Amino acid sequence: MRQDGKAGTLCGAIDLGGTKIEARLFDAAMVSVDLRRVPTPRTDFAAFMVALVDQVRWLEARAGDAHLPVALSIAGMIEPATGIATASNIPVTGRHLGAELTAALGRDLPMVNDCTAFAWSEAHGGAGEGARSVMGLVMGTGVGAGIVVDGRVPPRHAGISVEIGHLGMPARALARHGLPMWRCGCGRDGCHENYVSGTGLRRIAEWAGLAETDPQRVAALAGADAQAARVMEIWADLAGEMLYAAQLMLDPEVIVLGGGLSNIACLPERLSAALQRLRLGDARLPAIRRALHGDSSGARGAALMARMGQTC
Repeated sequence: MRQDGKAGTLCGAIDLGGTKIEARLFDAAMVSVDLRRVPTPRTDFAAFMVALVDQVRWLEARAGDAHLPVALSIAGMIEPATGIATASNIPVTGRHLGAELTAALGRDLPMVNDCTAFAWSEAHGGAGEGARSVMGLVMGTGVGAGIVVDGRVPPRHAGISVEIGHLGMPARALARHGLPMWRCGCGRDGCHENYVSGTGLRRIAEWAGLAETDPQRVAALAGADAQAARVMEIWADLAGEMLYAAQLMLDPEVIVLGGGLSNIACLPERLSAALQRLRLGDARLPAIRRALHGDSSGARGAALMARMGQTC
């Protein structure tokens, strides 16, 4: 897939996750035109680097361009002052991933938090297009977010994105439903992620005694099963608390939903109603929308940042 003189029309992204390393190639219209996935070596850094470099080389070969703009979307953080990475499910913690990748490739590649890349994508030609402030909220196995203001990623002191999943769920919300304070994978108790992620929805269903605990099926059952409907009411109420915290801290104009839970029917309407019940006085509420670019949005955002020469 050579560019044939149309330099700069293609760009690529590598999505680094705990399950797969996904390479995506995008055309001039930022449409995904090719992809390749390989399993992520989770315990061996050397094997991880071999797989990562091979994915970058694959993108360059498919584009016919050794200087193809490519960025890495990483489920973790890069400390701006040191370049040291921290991640839960990929073997890069404590490593200067950027420097090691530069040594292996002979060129620098920008790296961006996956939720920030998602927010960037949806703020530039996505569901948040035209809004001054866009929060991309990813609700899957965990919960994370990114923020774009006036078309740019705000400066971040420690390289942290919007780690809203690790704020504490208010005691008032847990008391409303008689829920216990569950321990989070981060080592703290009562984080939003414990209740609002896909894992959290499954946990609430188990706590309520539902035989079916798959999040998508629980949501589908809610129209006919009173117990499933109650589980979804509890989950939406707790998600509303998280959105309320986001509004108080960031006051986004638009919140764009991504991740596996974003496919639940009527989710934007359900969450808008939950936030309406909690809002502070007469404060205007953010619009809540599904991602326009679906599952490829985070990779699209990273590739677009590479094309635009954006770093963060």
